[in-house]
Amino acid sequence: MGWLGKIVGGTIGFAIGGPIGAVAGAAFGHTLDTKEKRYLSSSTTRPGLGSGRLSNNEEAQLTFFIAAFSMLAKIAKADGHVSKIEISSVEDFMQNDLNLDSESKTTARNIFREAINSPEQFDAFAIQFYGVFRSQPRLIELMMDMLLRVSTADGEISPEEEVLLLSAVRIFNISNSAYSNFKKRYIKETNKYYALLNCDENASDQDIKKQYRKLATEFHPDKIQSKGLPEEFVKFANDKFIKIQEAYDYVKKERGL
Repeated sequence: MGWLGKIVGGTIGFAIGGPIGAVAGAAFGHTLDTKEKRYLSSSTTRPGLGSGRLSNNEEAQLTFFIAAFSMLAKIAKADGHVSKIEISSVEDFMQNDLNLDSESKTTARNIFREAINSPEQFDAFAIQFYGVFRSQPRLIELMMDMLLRVSTADGEISPEEEVLLLSAVRIFNISNSAYSNFKKRYIKETNKYYALLNCDENASDQDIKKQYRKLATEFHPDKIQSKGLPEEFVKFANDKFIKIQEAYDYVKKERGL
């Protein structure tokens, strides 16, 4: 994560505003307080402001990373408190889905903590995220997938979590049928293979083949990596690509294609 080293090192800044920028400033400020006291004491540079700037691609990666853990924090706190199960599900996501290293985990935890305490609502983070990535529907889909992945870690979605997830659906311009398919991936096992292909069990063989080719192309690792996704989230996208392949293999076998 190149941008993380630059920011923690205090040698470069970022120009992100809004609630995501506020969480970033607080989260990286804490990191700098513990790791760069000597540097800051002899410099006029403040956390978040450096002599240089992140590239546009690095700033997009930073935005995606902060938005993800900020929205997860707001969902975890949807019922007014954050339970040990919810914290465990986020930790599991960091460890098993993203394979974050120690420093990245610390950064993610700081962001998560700051977002929990932020006065901003879930919608504010979702709106800012969508404003940056609105032209990249597959990154928006990945974000929705992540929100559901963590929300359903205990096997169900609480009414409070559902309110926020539906808010994300509205802000991200995701259709109700697409959201239903998202949910089936994690809750209704019987249809999960069709849901992964964004199809239902009544779809024709031709439609399923067409949808598979479209998803396989759009979620191909090389294409996803070129979109500016943080490298840690590329693994999550690659795992999704593998699941799409597995789902198509299952449906082909089931239908005798």
